[in-house]
Amino acid sequence: MSQRILIVEDDNDILGLLKDLLEDEGYEVAALNYTESIIKSIKQHEPDLVMLDFLLAGINGGELCHEIKINPETSHLPVIMASAFPRVLDSLGNYGSDAFLVKPFDIEVVLRTVKDCLENRMIHA
Repeated sequence: MSQRILIVEDDNDILGLLKDLLEDEGYEVAALNYTESIIKSIKQHEPDLVMLDFLLAGINGGELCHEIKINPETSHLPVIMASAFPRVLDSLGNYGSDAFLVKPFDIEVVLRTVKDCLENRMIHA
């Protein structure tokens, strides 16, 4: 069974690129450009990993990450944050994320980061 990834990214070009890239690697991908409730989206899509853009329309992706990490039902999920503004995270903290990707992406770094986070999840499961 392939591993599932939930991506929340409000830039449709980046969302499509990540979806295609990860599906080409054999992952099942649910791609959302908006979520009213990250916990409901996780329950609906049952991902093994969540990727969040830091700056989303109307909400800070870091807050979504924090919501995932403090909820006992979802805290085990690895979360990868992404931003074109990495200094934002330096000043605000990582919100408990497991990894951080800088935009524009290096495809090899994206794939390695996803693989590493999923492997770490299996080790600690």
